[in-house]
Amino acid sequence: MAVQGSENIVSRQPGGPAPSPLRLAKVEAIVLRAPVETPVQTSFGIMYDRPAVLVRIEDRDGMVGWGEIWCNFPGVGAEHRARVLASCVAPILLEQEWDHPQQAFELLSRRLHVLGIQSGEPGTMAQAIAGADIALWDLAARRAGQPLWQLLGRRDASPRVPAYASGLSPTRPEELAAAMRAEGFRAFKLKVGFGVERDLANMASLRALLGAQAPLMVDANQAWTPPEAVAMSRRLAEFNPAWLEEPIAADASMAEWQALAKAIALPLAAGENMRGAAMFSEAIASGAFAVIQPDLGKWGGFSGCLPVAREALFHGRLFCPHWLGGGIGLIASIHLKAAAGGPGYVEVDSNPNPLRTLLATPMPALRDGAYTLTDGAGLGAAPDMDVVREYLRRHD
Repeated sequence: MAVQGSENIVSRQPGGPAPSPLRLAKVEAIVLRAPVETPVQTSFGIMYDRPAVLVRIEDRDGMVGWGEIWCNFPGVGAEHRARVLASCVAPILLEQEWDHPQQAFELLSRRLHVLGIQSGEPGTMAQAIAGADIALWDLAARRAGQPLWQLLGRRDASPRVPAYASGLSPTRPEELAAAMRAEGFRAFKLKVGFGVERDLANMASLRALLGAQAPLMVDANQAWTPPEAVAMSRRLAEFNPAWLEEPIAADASMAEWQALAKAIALPLAAGENMRGAAMFSEAIASGAFAVIQPDLGKWGGFSGCLPVAREALFHGRLFCPHWLGGGIGLIASIHLKAAAGGPGYVEVDSNPNPLRTLLATPMPALRDGAYTLTDGAGLGAAPDMDVVREYLRRHD
């Protein structure tokens, strides 16, 4: 039995207001790029700056909702995604009033499906729709005067959300881990896929720093073939990682993922590169993945990802939303995890990024490894564009 939650993802709590119809006046994308001293390394590429594409949606009463579109790769992707939002998504959103954000998400997905195929960019279309969905839900919750996690969550939803420090690089990861531990993180994830000896040495240094009991995950970013993944999993096992993330190409067949899961002892994690409810349902039902990790700015927003979360949890999987972008996407991920509940973490990039710390203010407090969301309406945070003005980039 799958728990899709496709009819309406809002929890009907006694006395809880439903979102009022959305009458939109303006839909726009805002591109920002922040320089960084140290490039961010992955096994497949390097980020030389930190980009963000915000979605700003204003209704006819002047209320504003904020979203964010995933745009880390390729290096020129932020400006392109902003143009896709402006040329493909915004005109449809402005055509009519919307009873509910999920109605808009479903119609946008249908209307832009063929265009995504024809242009060879179904992922880009999905990302632009996802950012708009986040903004629509923020707007709907602000109109309802409720925190978004509360509007979407079940009766027992909690504002306290465990988090882990992600993106520990292959160069002196113990230094960054120590800094993140001092900030209050208690769980960590290392980037691997940079050579056997380097990966193992980094795991050893982190275990020496963090101790044997600290949750420590590894992310290969699709670096290995299945035989390499099996061999590396055996070498990594001595460090007791909580999961092994995307060790092989994300588009490997489900049969390949199932074979890998049977061949290794480590729990497998994936989801940031999955797209569509059917793909997630197949992944959950396959039994190959212990951890499901959709990225709400890459596909689905809240309308798509919350049903995935509930289905994953129903089937006994960990739900840990993926995010390595700016602050709006991060706080949206925290709300998503709070609304979903259940075991798991929200992901927080460890690498310096002004657009993570400045775009969503105020950020909730992190104490003893967890964020606690406030009772502010919507996402409870919004960007101060004057503060980030130096990072604005043209995209017209």
